[in-house]
Amino acid sequence: RLVVRLLKYSQLLMEHNKVLNITKNTDDQIEKFSNIDAEVAIIGCILWDNRNYEKVSDFLDESHFVDQNHQIIFKQIKDLLNKNILVSPITLKNYLSENELGLGITPYLNQIKDSSPSTQNTLQYAKIIYELHLKRSLIGIGQNIIHETNEINTDNTGESLIESAENDLYNLSNSGSADRKYIKFGDSLKDAVNIINEAFKREGKIAGVASGLRDLDNKLGGLHKSDLIIIAGRPSMGKTALGTNIAFNVAKSFKEKIDEIGNKKLIDGGKVAFFSLEMSSEQLATRILAEQTRISGDKMRKAELSKDDFKKIAKATSDLEDLNLFIDDNPILTIATLRARARRLQRLHGIDLIIIDYLQLMSSSNRSKNENRVQEISEITRGLKAIAKELNIPIIALSQLSRQVEQREDKRPQLSDLRESGTIEQDSDVVMFIFRESYYLERMEPIKKPEEIEEKYQERTSRWQELCEKAHNTAEIIIAKQRHGPIGTIKTHFDSNYTRFSDMNIKDYDNIME
Repeated sequence: RLVVRLLKYSQLLMEHNKVLNITKNTDDQIEKFSNIDAEVAIIGCILWDNRNYEKVSDFLDESHFVDQNHQIIFKQIKDLLNKNILVSPITLKNYLSENELGLGITPYLNQIKDSSPSTQNTLQYAKIIYELHLKRSLIGIGQNIIHETNEINTDNTGESLIESAENDLYNLSNSGSADRKYIKFGDSLKDAVNIINEAFKREGKIAGVASGLRDLDNKLGGLHKSDLIIIAGRPSMGKTALGTNIAFNVAKSFKEKIDEIGNKKLIDGGKVAFFSLEMSSEQLATRILAEQTRISGDKMRKAELSKDDFKKIAKATSDLEDLNLFIDDNPILTIATLRARARRLQRLHGIDLIIIDYLQLMSSSNRSKNENRVQEISEITRGLKAIAKELNIPIIALSQLSRQVEQREDKRPQLSDLRESGTIEQDSDVVMFIFRESYYLERMEPIKKPEEIEEKYQERTSRWQELCEKAHNTAEIIIAKQRHGPIGTIKTHFDSNYTRFSDMNIKDYDNIME
């Protein structure tokens, strides 16, 4: 018993010493990565001249200070200046509590003001504080990784730990920047002219990434960088088909060149990341194979294939194996996870387009019981737009429509039909709907009424067949919102056997319009 007690006591002592060492190391790190003199200097510079706050307000925050009193003082200075109230040791006295600070307010503020060095170095003092804050935060993230890795928890897989760490680093990198600058209009104008020049040189005069559908590209000018594009429709309208068609067209036409310095420049198409929450990677690959070989996906699934079919599949597989298309079919996807994986793909492969199938299957990063679906979708759409801007590439998100479409006589979708439409419509740059009239017509085959004469029934049947024939293999892409261009409707050819969207021939288009 004595031996057991001694072992337990020894273990407790070791744990206690471990905690003491961690605390000591943390205190040492805080002391190492802090500069109280710089904190005093920045507050003093602002007290001397309130205009100095404008130099640092973009990136400096009270949480970047180590000294608790300085945190309280800087926060109060920030709040007052944001309300256009003059800040001085005299005015601050009315907003600070001596009990809160634990010292005499006026003497301490006067001491700070009097001891501050030249106000010309205000920005440099702020950069020192911010830089030290970043280093302390990085140490904290590192310690958190160690703690979570050592913790016995089945949910803490290696992949989830990496994603969590990447998310923490991303949040830290976006908390502010001491080197953030405003962009002069002249510089922005040069960038705009360069984009226009590239569009003029490119075949088809398209500024963005070409989708592969001629009329759609003419209407949109291609898929533009940093845009969030929503493609919505009811089930079986062809959302996934259009998404995979665009993904294939962009990846297939990928071309780039390397200049004499070694920099890569995109000439056409691009590398595509396809996040599929609904279908597996094998199913998506089958769709693309069906599209390229003109062999029905149904025949592939049922193995109703001839030798010629196998030859076509083998040839297509050989042609497509190096396609610049990356598929992620993880069914659980949050904004944090998407951001981490997209940034990794961007770093490793330099992707030019992201497609997500589909929006409503995503979940927010921190879903709570009290959070409704509208709030969750709002976080998702804001997050997608932020990722598009951060990576400077277009993001296409497929979306479901509400059932209220089915209640109307005219089944063409409207913006109000988007599920949780407020945030989706607000955050997106382009909203497109897919509408296939043939889908509804095929389900409206006339049924002979009890008292209806045969001639009347045949007339209705003939009219129905005529409408079905006219709408057969056609689809409308309705551009309901475009932030930088016109809205309108585009007619396309759709072959349901191969789930393929393609350009409408001029002759066919004229017949439909008649």
